[in-house]
Amino acid sequence: MQGNLPPEAQDKLETLQDLQETAQEVAEQKQGAESALADAEAALDALDGVDDDTVMYREIGELLIETDYESASEQLEEKVENLEVRVDKLDKQESRVQEKFEDLQDELQQMLGGAGGPQGPAGPGGAGGA
Repeated sequence: MQGNLPPEAQDKLETLQDLQETAQEVAEQKQGAESALADAEAALDALDGVDDDTVMYREIGELLIETDYESASEQLEEKVENLEVRVDKLDKQESRVQEKFEDLQDELQQMLGGAGGPQGPAGPGGAGGA
């Protein structure tokens, strides 16, 4: 189908495909960050039920290193904060990519005479993607 399109439409279609790939990558990164955030929050919640003098260990690579309650708590709180920022940034990036995709899709549809466009109604996240 691309061979029959004007060069400008071909460029927009290629950009749409690139944006779709970018949207997938951002969604995967966001999912990973959300998973890590959930794990860190669960660990922090579990830490609330632990006595301050309990011996704890923290994983560093392949090793478990003894740590104290204060250090463990501070590190988990910092990790949660950093992951919350990362998820927020990825969410904003995801929204910007989606918006660019939709704008470009509209331009391409107008260029092709409103024929529904090559991507159809589903954006980079698929129909109704959340």
